[in-house]
Amino acid sequence: MMETIILEIRAGAGGHEASLFAAQLFRMYKNYAAGQGWSCSIANELVAEIRGEGVWAKLKQESGVHRVQRVPKTEKTGRIHTSTASVAILPEAKEKDIEVKESDLEITFSRAGGPGGQNVNKVETAVRILHKPTGLVVSSREERSQQKNREKALRILRAKLLDEKRFKETQALAKERREQIGTADRSEKIRTYNFMQDRLTDHRLKKSWHNLEKILDGDLEPIVKTFAKTSQDTR
Repeated sequence: MMETIILEIRAGAGGHEASLFAAQLFRMYKNYAAGQGWSCSIANELVAEIRGEGVWAKLKQESGVHRVQRVPKTEKTGRIHTSTASVAILPEAKEKDIEVKESDLEITFSRAGGPGGQNVNKVETAVRILHKPTGLVVSSREERSQQKNREKALRILRAKLLDEKRFKETQALAKERREQIGTADRSEKIRTYNFMQDRLTDHRLKKSWHNLEKILDGDLEPIVKTFAKTSQDTR
């Protein structure tokens, strides 16, 4: 069954190192999506729509705080730095799930900038949407047309609003979201990427995998399969 999810990654604790790690994670998921034959449509920096067979089932467990431990290239004393990034995997929301009123939106346009040719810089194709009742802000700037960026930003907004709606409906779901997203503090983690030991550890499964370079290049299938097997075993 074809599904669409919204992938959103945010840098957490750790300053510049956290931003670098967030970008690495984003690239990892893009590469994994490509390897699965899924489509990956980037909306903005570290936000994308991924569409394909079984995408939700395979990636839903990725939500949460990811922690990295390594010695940055700029670190002259060899001191180990610990940084975090939060990953959110949100199922796409249909119009029937969430009603978005035009009167609740403040939409602004700007020049996209960056790569993509001169036309990108001359036409105001980038879209920013503020949902006034909630204060949520989404944007899309990677498409060449203003209309496509607007449609993509609205899909992301609906996914976030549906997530917020579910978050408020029950205490159990609120607890689940806190466990997924957390505060990106170092103490809240689902997974640790330890470069000194070339090891990834998932703290929920209490299992580890080696060859971080390969994993960060998109080789997530061994981890995904372990989660799938664990889920089957607990039924």
